[in-house]
Amino acid sequence: MTGVSGYPGERLERPEHGPGSLARPGRRFAGVLIDWVLCLVIARGFFGAETVTQGLGTFIPVALLALENLLLVGTAGYTVGQRVMGVHVERVVGGGPIGLVRSFYRAVLLSLVIPPLTMGWDVDRRGLHDLLSSSVVTKN
Repeated sequence: MTGVSGYPGERLERPEHGPGSLARPGRRFAGVLIDWVLCLVIARGFFGAETVTQGLGTFIPVALLALENLLLVGTAGYTVGQRVMGVHVERVVGGGPIGLVRSFYRAVLLSLVIPPLTMGWDVDRRGLHDLLSSSVVTKN
């Protein structure tokens, strides 16, 4: 290997296409959007629309998103939105779910919103939340 990637994921020994290849940003964004809408609906259902749109209540959907990512990504390897979009999160080395500790770091960083915007910095389209949790998002 020369160190220069011919396609995103080559450095990580992932296939260029098909199952196990890196998920494209559009699928990843759609998965987060589905999760966000789900968290908003749940927050409004439990706490009411006024609570979720005022003051500290605006952080309730963010907390639910972080909790969803922590529990589901850490154990199953995907959130509801990621499952719908046909992608999952796994360890870079060896595959499989990333576990609760790495999932915690990833969920906290994802909640900051900035890490997903860093996906263009890495040749493998991994955001800061992926890099620091040693994870990769792949197609099913």
